[in-house]
Amino acid sequence: MGIVLADSNDLVRAGLRSIISAQTDLPIVGEATNSEELFEQIKSFKPSIVILDFTSDGFTIDVISKIQKLKFDLSFIAITPEQNAQILVDALRLGVKSYVKKDCELSEIVNAVIETSSGNKFFCGQILETIQKAEIDINDLDFESFTCEAVVLSERENEIIKLVAEGNTNGKIAELLFLSNHTVNTHRKNIMSKLGVKNTAGIVMYAVKMNIVSPNRFLFSPSNS
Repeated sequence: MGIVLADSNDLVRAGLRSIISAQTDLPIVGEATNSEELFEQIKSFKPSIVILDFTSDGFTIDVISKIQKLKFDLSFIAITPEQNAQILVDALRLGVKSYVKKDCELSEIVNAVIETSSGNKFFCGQILETIQKAEIDINDLDFESFTCEAVVLSERENEIIKLVAEGNTNGKIAELLFLSNHTVNTHRKNIMSKLGVKNTAGIVMYAVKMNIVSPNRFLFSPSNS
């Protein structure tokens, strides 16, 4: 168990180490500055998660598939600068489970680690915007972890689904859960991506179908006027 950080930039690795160590219980077991070091770190420490910038010096996107072929039981979180939709799709097809950008909110990086360690996918708000603008359906990608899989929602996502279905705004949800509006919006986008819906109505329908809220709350008595 644990995390290996893979990035050629010392400052980036130090920042990630500080954030993850302060806000999660997962240990940082190793660091790599190039692909060769990453292979050695994985063989030595057998991490459960690798946080990788495959665009940084010393790495290529192909390192993901090469490691996957060795059948290690681990998940990849990609953390890169701006990427186009095709690079994003390629990374997901090769085996990246979660994807965040280097300029996303710190809470999104923490959420990516927590969700991935629980076996879930996580995409920061900016990555979700890229997915949606390019009309990418991650469930149609030719990779086993994106097909024939039941919807897996975190406890936080189920909380937000319930609050959305009860008619709360993003601002109210943020207040109730002690989150920022941006974090709530990111959770909503992740929820819609996982459920395959495009709007609040789709979230509400899912909540009713799964008995998260009672359909009776949407039934109104006729006016007596």
